[in-house]
Parts: sequence; structure tokens; C-alpha cells
Amino acid sequence: MARHSEFVEFVLEQLVPVGMVRARAMFGGFGIYLGNTIFAIVVDDRLYFKADGATCHAFSAHGLNPFTYVARGKTITMQYYAVPPEVFEDPEAMRNWAQLALGAASRAKQGKKLPARRSIRRR
Repeated sequence: MARHSEFVEFVLEQLVPVGMVRARAMFGGFGIYLGNTIFAIVVDDRLYFKADGATCHAFSAHGLNPFTYVARGKTITMQYYAVPPEVFEDPEAMRNWAQLALGAASRAKQGKKLPARRSIRRR
């Protein structure tokens, strides 16, 4: 079994209010799971939460970017966004952001696709 980094252990402690989370080594990083649902990843001691069309705007509004990596000369963008740094100092904020990620992960697991947010025109 792969050993967790100190940062992964710290992340797991921070996520205790969400439930019994666990980390699993994968592709040079770690997947963070609640039950059988992966809702976060840790790569290079940085936490990323799962996002989708309904939640990515919340991350973008904080100036946060999705996780990317290069494979075979192409940049791959994943639907996991960096977590706002201030979240690590506020347990309630951590729980709220994690709940957004769990919602996105649950929808992805169920195959639900949400339309991109649209602006509403007023008459």
C-alpha cells in the first residue's frame, strides 16, 4: 500500500466533516474518495475538487484553474479545479466546497449532464 504524503494526511483531516474519506494512490498523485466516489485529487501537494457545468463557475470566479497535464505532446484539461487557499483555514468553507465537488462527482457517476449556465434575458 502506498504511503500518503503529509499533505494528503492533512487534506484527509480537513475533510473529516464530509464523512469517512480515504486517499488512494493513482498516476503519481492521489484520488480522494467518499465511499466509492472520487471527488478530489491531490497532485504535487495541491488539492483539486471535481467540478462540472453547474459548479465550475464558482472556481473560475475565484480565479482558479482546472488541473492540466501534458501527454504525448497535448495538454489535457481535467474537470478538477484547484481549491481556494483560504478554504484550509475555514472548516465550514472546506465542507461547502467539498459538497460542491461531491455533487459534481455524483452527477458524473450517474451520467447526468447539466447544460452550461445561461444568462436569463428579462423583458
